[in-house]
Amino acid sequence: MNGILQRITEKKHKLDTHKPLPAELVKNLEEWLKVELTYSSNAIEGNTLSRIETAEVIEKGISSVISGKPLKDQLEAINHAKAVEFIKQLSTIRKSHQFITQKDILDIHKIILTGIDDNWAGKYRNTEVFVRGSNTEFPLPRLIPLEMSKFIEWLEGQQEFHPVQVAVDAHCRFVAIHPFVDGNGRTTRLLMNLILQIHGYPMTVIRNEDRTAYMNSFEIAGTKRSFEPFYKLIFSAVERSLDMYLNGLENKQPVLDQFETKQETKLLKIGELAKITCETIHTLRYWTKEGLLKVSDYTKGGYQLYNQISVDRVKKIRTLQMEKRLSLTEVKRALAG
Repeated sequence: MNGILQRITEKKHKLDTHKPLPAELVKNLEEWLKVELTYSSNAIEGNTLSRIETAEVIEKGISSVISGKPLKDQLEAINHAKAVEFIKQLSTIRKSHQFITQKDILDIHKIILTGIDDNWAGKYRNTEVFVRGSNTEFPLPRLIPLEMSKFIEWLEGQQEFHPVQVAVDAHCRFVAIHPFVDGNGRTTRLLMNLILQIHGYPMTVIRNEDRTAYMNSFEIAGTKRSFEPFYKLIFSAVERSLDMYLNGLENKQPVLDQFETKQETKLLKIGELAKITCETIHTLRYWTKEGLLKVSDYTKGGYQLYNQISVDRVKKIRTLQMEKRLSLTEVKRALAG
């Protein structure tokens, strides 16, 4: 981990030598990253909008009316983009991460849930929460104010550590508290980016394509107290954003392809697909047998592999069954249509 952190430090220093950065380059990259951060952060939580749809909603608002997509998903895109702009502005006011307050965090959360769940927007939870597929236990509701006070106190004391490490540690500690009924993941990724931006780092995106590794690293950190997978994933994301800016300054093609990895290259075993979608392996095998899901490839041992598109398809099948009350035959027709 020290090696990649050293590379990040060197690349940040190199970027700083070019400041002030060309205004047009900064504008273009920041707008692109806002869309990518919004798309990826929401998609990790189950939002069904594609990158293109996310960009359209951010640009045009609800008036864009993405056909077949829930209004909630569109509101999540609009709210997240507003939250990105909020932390960009806030980063110019907070001179260091030790000046971040609980109100700042509550304000971020309020933006995220406004119009979606106004009763809980910007408010700590008063119920217990559980993450499906995870064995991690979170603090009782009555302890949340105390835990958040401790979190802010901890953040104030992290003045001698590398800011990227502080941002990653804050991300992990915040998730362990899980202070909100909903929106914890999006809030902690924005908080991490607030810390990074305060210290002059570009926005960092945890790609939706890395969702499985991201979630697994949380589980390992929470149950086995091993943080290396989590550090490695986030450090790589920070370095990726630095590379974008440096390549832009050197008139190289921006490394957008590192974000927009081909989904079909990220294949999932049936157990991984089951964990992500919260369906049983038996159900997925049955849907595959019935032709609702397609196998993309097989391992050397003969195990079925599915592409990332299957995640959305599984969710679509379940939605059609639960909300539309369609039979499997009707689901097939709906999917074909």
